[in-house]
Amino acid sequence: MRLVARLGRVLPAIGLAVALAAGAVTASAAPAESPTLPGDDPVFGLANGCYALRSETAGAFVRVTPDGPRADARTADEAEAFRLHAAQLGRFMFYGRGGDMLAHDNGKAVVTTRDATPSTDWTLTHTDGVYSITATSNGTQLTAHDGRLWSTEPGVDSDGGRFTLTRTEGCADFPDSEVNATGTPLSGTGPNGEVRGFIDTHVHMNANLFIGGDVHCGTPYDPQGITVALRDCEDHGSDGLPALLENVISHGSPFETHDTTGWPTFADFPSHDSLTHEQTYYKWVERAWRGGLRIFTNLLVNNHVLCEVYPLKSRSCNDMDTVREQAAQAHAIQDYVDAQYGGPGRGWFRIVRSPEEVRRVAAEGKLAVTLGIEVSEPFGCGIQDGVAQCSEADVDRGLDEVYAMGVRQMIVTHKFDNAFGGVRFDPGVQGVAVNAGNFLGTGRFWEAEPCTTAEHDNPLLSVGDGPAQALAALPPGVTTPVYPDGPLCNVRGLTPLGEHMIRGMMDRGMIVDIDHMSVKTADATLNILEDAGYSGVVSSHSWSDSKFYERIYALGGFVALYAGQLDAQEREPGQDPKADRAGGFITSWREARAQRSDDYYFGFGYGADTNGFGPQAAPRKDAAEHPLTYPYTTFDGGTVMDRQRTGERVFDVNTDGVAQYGLIPDWIADMRNAAGADGDRIIDDMSRGAEAYLQMWERVAK
Repeated sequence: MRLVARLGRVLPAIGLAVALAAGAVTASAAPAESPTLPGDDPVFGLANGCYALRSETAGAFVRVTPDGPRADARTADEAEAFRLHAAQLGRFMFYGRGGDMLAHDNGKAVVTTRDATPSTDWTLTHTDGVYSITATSNGTQLTAHDGRLWSTEPGVDSDGGRFTLTRTEGCADFPDSEVNATGTPLSGTGPNGEVRGFIDTHVHMNANLFIGGDVHCGTPYDPQGITVALRDCEDHGSDGLPALLENVISHGSPFETHDTTGWPTFADFPSHDSLTHEQTYYKWVERAWRGGLRIFTNLLVNNHVLCEVYPLKSRSCNDMDTVREQAAQAHAIQDYVDAQYGGPGRGWFRIVRSPEEVRRVAAEGKLAVTLGIEVSEPFGCGIQDGVAQCSEADVDRGLDEVYAMGVRQMIVTHKFDNAFGGVRFDPGVQGVAVNAGNFLGTGRFWEAEPCTTAEHDNPLLSVGDGPAQALAALPPGVTTPVYPDGPLCNVRGLTPLGEHMIRGMMDRGMIVDIDHMSVKTADATLNILEDAGYSGVVSSHSWSDSKFYERIYALGGFVALYAGQLDAQEREPGQDPKADRAGGFITSWREARAQRSDDYYFGFGYGADTNGFGPQAAPRKDAAEHPLTYPYTTFDGGTVMDRQRTGERVFDVNTDGVAQYGLIPDWIADMRNAAGADGDRIIDDMSRGAEAYLQMWERVAK
């Protein structure tokens, strides 16, 4: 009865979420692959090293006993061997041989625990060969006296807080995902500075913070490691039955179950069709980089309407508040990766602001991370009953802010009509729910008319034909629209404020992403870009009419397809068009390639939309007969990729599809099988994608 009552309360929100989202025992852990060589910095260089901890005052080393840690060992051989896991720059966890970690109890005691928590996080400073160790969570100082370790207020026992670290052997490996890539990542550039490698133009690494912060399960990193980062959501319970949003949008039924254990088994998540579980854990992104990824366009994302209707939330629903938080987290990820490699600037994850920075990062053999935005109301620019809720001054201030933040690519309309223009409809049943969201957000349903051009928006169902859950979210007495059959277009095009937005982006050398624009909005936007000869335009993940691709290419712009099925798959009526384009990725690549311009360097990309509530590619239908063979070698011949292992689970693209981002290189390598005689050509086009995008960006960058 309790579950039934809960269903009655939240299913209206879930009904909306289906569509709004769709487009919208550690000691036994597998060893982590540490890429870090000993650094020369006395603090940052400790990352992932093996050390014995010695109290200078007591003249004794720390050992771990059944009664807790003690500072009474005479030699390093008698001491505990601690793996120093870098929790962040300058912060460490002391991980013992048996998986025990040093922790404070929020009082005076220092204890050991198997659970990674904020109390196991310590900040180290170094002065004159001696370390001071402070609890990151409460600022107390680690001290030693009378053979014991204590947590004391700073300055109370300065002599007892002096420690040294001695390199030793026998440390356990801190649990983490493996990368399973052997060799040196592609570095340097080719003739004339050419960058070879893949580009993802549309991914959401910081989606754990969107929609109020309680929809997404897991995070792309955590200072305390993978056992914390990849936990299931608390509201998923012990068997996944209470996970209503996950069950409905991923599996079509509120009564599904899944194993919620996470580390180390990961029995049921991540998976290619689980839409609420983290898929861009930083180690998985590292594997994609080692497999040939060179540019990673990380779109800061939110949907404030879904946030408002969803019953669980712990953060602001405001789109721009969320953008700011996600940008800060992206930089925190960069710092965390740097921490693993021994200090600032040493990591492979580099946030960039210009094509020049991309070329420098590529020459160093690292991953260039660009920032973009995909929200429904940038700068608060929604509409209410047709009236814009912002001004040109708001747009100018907003563009200045996000440009200073490092944002260089933006989607202007997303899911709902806004002050800039009309949106491309979501189709079928999910379109009914998004249309209901459009009403809740703007005060009006979508207005449609027969298209007057070859391009058209997605087909619409009349709102009254939609699921009861979506209709229940509407206020009582609302008259719902009835739409005619045939190709339909949103009556709303680019507004004068939208033109100001486009010209403001051009003035700043930003890249206009026309995905999710209505046909009228996209056509007017392309007219402005064509009049100015402005190359900075992209379709990032198959959310624009493909007939626009020829105009994009003629401008010197860039096209990337949603990273869905490689082969043709049947699609349910009304299913998200991102899920499976009718002909599959290979057929759509051939069609797009035929529209390319010979005036510009040609390369191709993908937009994975990972963590964006879009399903990832399932295994090919004929994968059993014609599998991707492991291990395989990357396109440049420099890296050997084997099946990816996380904890006890081993992933295989032939059976798991793209269950998480670390399988993207496998999906690309599998294109040789799916493309047949065109296998070499598509891999070559994909490996030229980063350079093609860069040249487009260089033509407009300020």
